[in-house]
Amino acid sequence: MFPTPRRQVIGLAAAALLAGPALALAQTGDWPNRPIKFIVPYLAGTAPDTSARTIADAMGPMLKQTIVVENKPGAAGNLGAQIAARSAPDGYTWVYAASPMAGSMRMYKKPGFDVLKDFAMVGRISVSDLLVIAPVDSGLRNLGDLLERARRNPGKLNYASGGVGSPAHLGAELMLGAGGVTANHVPFKGASESLNAVIGKQVDFALTISSVALPQWKAGKVAALGITSAKRNPALAAVPTLIEQGLAGVEIVSFGGLAVPAGTPPSIVKRMNEVLREALAKPEVRAAIDAQGATPAPSSPEEYAEAMRAEIALTEKMMKAARLEAQ
Repeated sequence: MFPTPRRQVIGLAAAALLAGPALALAQTGDWPNRPIKFIVPYLAGTAPDTSARTIADAMGPMLKQTIVVENKPGAAGNLGAQIAARSAPDGYTWVYAASPMAGSMRMYKKPGFDVLKDFAMVGRISVSDLLVIAPVDSGLRNLGDLLERARRNPGKLNYASGGVGSPAHLGAELMLGAGGVTANHVPFKGASESLNAVIGKQVDFALTISSVALPQWKAGKVAALGITSAKRNPALAAVPTLIEQGLAGVEIVSFGGLAVPAGTPPSIVKRMNEVLREALAKPEVRAAIDAQGATPAPSSPEEYAEAMRAEIALTEKMMKAARLEAQ
């Protein structure tokens, strides 16, 4: 084998440098050219799952590709996030990135991923408030009734949430702390299961995403005691906010959006954000999200990353108020 002349080596290196951007363009220029996997780290039928499927159905035809939603629940959403974080950064694996993913950065010592380092945020899909619910025949009709019962039965009431560190869990502790009472936390695998625990009278009350509880409230299967947003939810206009009922400063919202593994080409992230915004502008998509009791809330990738950072800080604040330690 003869050694390669130095001039030729330099020429080959220069050609490689010039070919680099062209090669990257070739890899992303025809994206997407095969089906896309959309990981939802929560149970099928939950609000995040419904939201993700609504968006997948809208974005698929726009990208001219099939978007397959895969539910990967477990560990309060951490399992699905871990799977997504380890996936190839090629634009063919998406993840429903919601506020609990940010909360996990403080709620768990080893969540198995870093929401700010392992993912590139694409954009927000929607925001939702939480609803305080109780069994329909519990005799509880508002927040005052619940707090008074808790005072008369210290440490005896049980409440459900969609998991340790979820907005429902932290929100309940913040609410109870502001009301000067305590209750026992019973975590479930998701909002739907915590809702069923209320209907089945396994617990005394729960905080759950409004979109999950809305159909059961309309059907008269649960009592709605209060809403956690700053203003009343139009879909639950008869339900007063916690602030209206005397708990100043207790305002909790949950949000969900779209992210991809870190390292995904910026051109793909940009294209995804453009298509996501177009999807959220469609009347039928907005109507579907509104029907879930949520509010469409598109954002830029940068704005969504900032929302995640703010949620991490809020989680830390709520944990201190509730005197919770990382698991």
